[in-house]
Amino acid sequence: MGKATGFKEFPRQTPGYEKPGERVKHYNEFTKPLSDEELSRQGARCMDCGVPFCHQGCPVNNIIPDWNDLVYKNRWKEAAEVLHSTNNFPEFTGRVCPAPCEAACTLNLEDIPVAIKTIEHAIVERAWAEGWLKPDTSKPRTGKKVAVVGGGPAGLAAAQQLARAGHHVVVYEKNARVGGLLRYGIPDFKLDKQVIERRAAQMTAEGVEFRTNAHVGVTVPVSEPGCL
Repeated sequence: MGKATGFKEFPRQTPGYEKPGERVKHYNEFTKPLSDEELSRQGARCMDCGVPFCHQGCPVNNIIPDWNDLVYKNRWKEAAEVLHSTNNFPEFTGRVCPAPCEAACTLNLEDIPVAIKTIEHAIVERAWAEGWLKPDTSKPRTGKKVAVVGGGPAGLAAAQQLARAGHHVVVYEKNARVGGLLRYGIPDFKLDKQVIERRAAQMTAEGVEFRTNAHVGVTVPVSEPGCL
């Protein structure tokens, strides 16, 4: 994975930040992404570990060494495919995940882990920018209906997987917008809310129906068709 001697040749590097004087002028994200060359070097730092402990550290079982290697080799589209094979929403985790994968990285023995979270974020943003993340409507419709109660990240991921399996999915969300803590618990400077809207639009195109201001058992009876 990566370059055999990459971890010796290249130091750990993560995105920079706008100066504090500039940050206070807005509520937006203020990280400065790395260049493609810098990201390639970070991917090169991924070691050919006998046991990739980053796998054990990642709650969603991301295939981290594979997409690190693909970024190192400038094969971004393939990296995006590998990343999305285990993670429905890497644009969320690439921003707000505490990165236990980096804590588990072998290089963290020297406090210089591979910049996994930075690479993940760069891959998914590249995929959106290049138009690679099209709505997936390839499966024939099954005629089955599924209700998902709660439009937080877990509910959204379940809804997307079910819709891609061919089912008609309705997401019931008690708040005015979907996203759960992504929307109502994380400030814009860490997660711009347009990032949520972008993915929700893809899900709508895939056939997911969102019903907001719908508190199941309170404003929406459990007996409503679709909730049973």
